[in-house]
Amino acid sequence: MRLPLDLAAGGVGQLSDYFGRTLPWRTGRDGPTAEGDLPVLLVHGLADRESVCAALRRGLGGLSAGPFITVSYHAFSPDIRAAARALGEQVELASARSPGRALVLIGYSLGGLIARYYVQRLEGDTYVPLVITLATPHGGTATALLTPPHPLLRQLRPGSGLLTELAEPATGCGTRFVAFYSDLDELVIPAARGRIDHPDLTACNVLVPGVGHLTLPVHQPVIDQVRALLTAAQQATSAAGLPHGHTPSRTGQSPRHRRGSP
Repeated sequence: MRLPLDLAAGGVGQLSDYFGRTLPWRTGRDGPTAEGDLPVLLVHGLADRESVCAALRRGLGGLSAGPFITVSYHAFSPDIRAAARALGEQVELASARSPGRALVLIGYSLGGLIARYYVQRLEGDTYVPLVITLATPHGGTATALLTPPHPLLRQLRPGSGLLTELAEPATGCGTRFVAFYSDLDELVIPAARGRIDHPDLTACNVLVPGVGHLTLPVHQPVIDQVRALLTAAQQATSAAGLPHGHTPSRTGQSPRHRRGSP
């Protein structure tokens, strides 16, 4: 299995080799999936492609939530902001296929940062009431200081322009965030950078002790907690009195300037 960020020691050669490959943004499904009441989009890391999402999806089988849709992105062109805009297009397509339903985003590693940028900075909270991130460098990572100077990798360096932008006020963002992070993550260094600490965001940070970067998204206790979160989200949309969930309608007013409910 390839390293999700290819940033660890000894992984730079793999990273350089990966520059020559392209992976256009697309959606995919790993076999049959149930059509539930809560579409879930899975966004993978930098170089693991869809493999980790397939394993996570298998662990989430049997839920009334769904369908589970894996979204991919061109790994190195050009940056996280562009990948977030492309994710937004896929969210809107999924919303159009499931009208009236809210959506959940689950992002692993870099995929969690893409999901967060979309929701926090591109009005994605209009569609997405819940974002779950796994081993995501929300505060950047010192490991990125040792990587080739590619624009996307520079955005993962602590204090980068993108991370500074995510630290700006986000008043009115009504999406709830749950960030799973580990004290033994060999790629997110220091471990606390896997947390979401923002005064305007409703965020729950869940420490998973003793688990590495590759293992965290397929760690059974994590999968169990993700299952519980999805079950609660599905039940909440049903309790709202709408058979297929609820997606707030867009207005001319940016969500950054209105107060959303947690």
